Amino acid sequence: MERLAAKILHNGRLDFAEARLLYEQAPLHELARLAHAVRLKKHPEPVVTFVSDRNINYSNVCVCGCRFCAFFRAPGQDGGFLLTREELAQKVEETLALGGTQVLLQGGHHPDLPLSWYEDLLRFLKTYPIHVHAFSPPEIAHFAQVAGLTTAEVIARLKAAGLDSIPGGGAEILVDEVRRKISPRKCGADQWLEIMEQAHAQGLKTTATMMFGHEETPGQRLEHLFALRASQDRSGGYTAFIPWTFQPANTAIPARPLGAVEYLRLLAVSRLVLDNIENIQVSWVTMGPKIAQLALFFGGNDFGSTMIEENVVRAAGVSFRLSREEIRRLVQGAGFTPRQRRMDYTLLENT
Repeated sequence: MERLAAKILHNGRLDFAEARLLYEQAPLHELARLAHAVRLKKHPEPVVTFVSDRNINYSNVCVCGCRFCAFFRAPGQDGGFLLTREELAQKVEETLALGGTQVLLQGGHHPDLPLSWYEDLLRFLKTYPIHVHAFSPPEIAHFAQVAGLTTAEVIARLKAAGLDSIPGGGAEILVDEVRRKISPRKCGADQWLEIMEQAHAQGLKTTATMMFGHEETPGQRLEHLFALRASQDRSGGYTAFIPWTFQPANTAIPARPLGAVEYLRLLAVSRLVLDNIENIQVSWVTMGPKIAQLALFFGGNDFGSTMIEENVVRAAGVSFRLSREEIRRLVQGAGFTPRQRRMDYTLLENT
């Protein structure tokens, strides 16, 4: 442990066996010390950033049937919806009025919508002065399959229509053995990474995520981290990593919700492994505001989003809400200066 600590503090890159040793055996406070030290090397200023945005689910109609999802409805099932332009306009206008700078747009894999529908949606949203962070890699893979195009062609068309960046959703665990169990109709791990790297090659920035605590092993969580690190080495387009814990209520996976210590260990190891991803977001949405505060000393340097609206996690029985003012108070309470940012981590003036 002393050797590994010295290696980390001297900017050495961990291999898989070293990361596993730290994840499984390092004392919690030692993980926190090392992760916070790495965070301070990357971001020595006492600042914690956040973005003010809204998660807009344009539809919940989905053919995937992922076992971890409590939000989707199958085609023709009661409760399915597709937002109208009027409903979208109301959500965007409210977001702007509340000081929001972007919308995160995600929906199910709708079987009946052509690619032109999504292009028209982007053009409509770009009539407003707002950043559109939209369509995870599995959605893009689905669009390509429906349209009979390559994923690179779909990304190019979406970008031309107004897509500004891509969220890291649909990653779950980037190990196909896990994906076959929990989301067999989604794109595989290699295609998820390929789509992100195609987006980076076309000048789009993206985030990366992990949903853990369902049917994966601790070793497979580490495989996910090392796959992301290798992808970032190749393309360099990930701005942040966001891990969160699986919420099992109302889903088809009977799992025990992970606790704070399990979340904090993974967060800290993420900061130590992902030496080439600058920002680590804490997850107040699943862990609550107090654990998110604590996570700022386990490698986190970003408080995520205000999430003016969030529906997917709420469908699984968890509902925390924070305003910009509450996020500022929580960040200040932890001893940092809060600053509102854009998706690319440039800071807004006077925030």
